[in-house]
Amino acid sequence: MKKNYILAVSFLLLLLIAAACSQGDSSDQEQEANDEENQAQETETITVTDARGEQQIEGTPETIVVLEWVYAEDLLALGVEPAGVADIEGYNQWVNIEPQLSDSVTDVGTRQEPSLEEIAQLEPDLIITAQYRHEAISEELNEIAPTLMFEPYPPEGEGDQYEEMETTFKEIAKAVNKEEEADQVLNELETAYDDIAAKLEEEGADGTELILSQAFSANETASIRLFTDNSMAVNILNKIGIENAYDGTDFEIYGYSEATVENLEPYQDAEFMYIVQDDDNVFANQLAGNPVWENLNFVEENRTHRLPGDTWTFGGPLSAEVFANQAAEALIGE
Repeated sequence: MKKNYILAVSFLLLLLIAAACSQGDSSDQEQEANDEENQAQETETITVTDARGEQQIEGTPETIVVLEWVYAEDLLALGVEPAGVADIEGYNQWVNIEPQLSDSVTDVGTRQEPSLEEIAQLEPDLIITAQYRHEAISEELNEIAPTLMFEPYPPEGEGDQYEEMETTFKEIAKAVNKEEEADQVLNELETAYDDIAAKLEEEGADGTELILSQAFSANETASIRLFTDNSMAVNILNKIGIENAYDGTDFEIYGYSEATVENLEPYQDAEFMYIVQDDDNVFANQLAGNPVWENLNFVEENRTHRLPGDTWTFGGPLSAEVFANQAAEALIGE
């Protein structure tokens, strides 16, 4: 009896040992598979298309320097924080999105003149910038790290700024192995547009025609920009059911025309939406008492709608949603 008992216990111990070994083998195999997958991602070459054509990126970049604000926003939207950004103070002032840059991000100079030394010290494995700003130093940048250069302001006949924003966002996502995340961000943005459009329809504001302006003082006179159909801002307004009344005849690569107060007269029956700084409201200051301004129908009828001074009209998908909400709130008076 005792012998049988010992045999039974021994058999159970053997089973437990075998099971443990099996689990250990399974865990080891799973770890090996994960290691192989990570190694494959590190060595895989990705083809990304920027403004210059196809660029090869080896592995998944981890230390990224960004020299144009919109591309820093793109990375944050994908859950990736850049190691360095040009003009962080300006970024924090204008790019009013969540999430924000953390204090660990290094400032690498201005967008116009980034510091090559500061960039090199970060030892990046990818640099992202705008071609129109830094084509002249592309060789120096590429000596530091592979560099992607995009063009946020497409020339005439090559699409509008919104199309370019989406295309570039997807290419950046490809470069950092975040394509599924990019699709999710863009899908959520379309849902937000639909929700905002429905809200405007409830308020009877769908189909509203307006002109969108950004104004500031220059040499103590009013400088007025009117946004054109190829601009990021107007395309966002279109997506929430608002129409652009301004029909500037000339193509404007930056998406706006320089105008005077007299240029507003043909559009005085539309709504007027404008962006000004709190300390530089040219409509309340320089144009106060101006007979042309005061006699415009939208001024007389109080159909002017002010947007916050930090409204950002040159951003990525997160800024686009912020702007859409701001425009809707300004229009319906919330």
